[in-house]
Amino acid sequence: MKKLITYTVTALLATIAVSFAAPDKEAIISKEKAAWQAFKDKKADEFKKLVSADLVTVYAEGMHSMQEELDIMAKTDMKSFDLSGFNVTFAGADTAMITYKATLQSTTGGKDNSGTYNAGSVWHMANGQWMAIFHTDSKVPAPTSPAG
Repeated sequence: MKKLITYTVTALLATIAVSFAAPDKEAIISKEKAAWQAFKDKKADEFKKLVSADLVTVYAEGMHSMQEELDIMAKTDMKSFDLSGFNVTFAGADTAMITYKATLQSTTGGKDNSGTYNAGSVWHMANGQWMAIFHTDSKVPAPTSPAG
């Protein structure tokens, strides 16, 4: 009986330790949404609090540094965005990858870039805070109609 209690308490403590150590998927989703909101609202200072100074972004039109991303923010008029279908995967306790769909109404430099995008980011824990270090997205092509 003594061994059973010892095993049970040990299992319970191990489960509690793992649950406290496990990264929080909701925290990553919340940070991703906050980064989008700061970008939409053109709040560069808030955006910089969420992403690493060494941020790298990759889009069809090129690869960008943090400063280039801020330049894009200044030229972008985002009317709305909706993020859905989140999947968060942890590669260790300090690195998270998030993928999702982003549907937006937006122009950049007067060019309409509204649509649905497959998006992904990598977040890294540094100095006790999650910071985005990488982001990419790719526009989902409009469905083609069958030849009639």
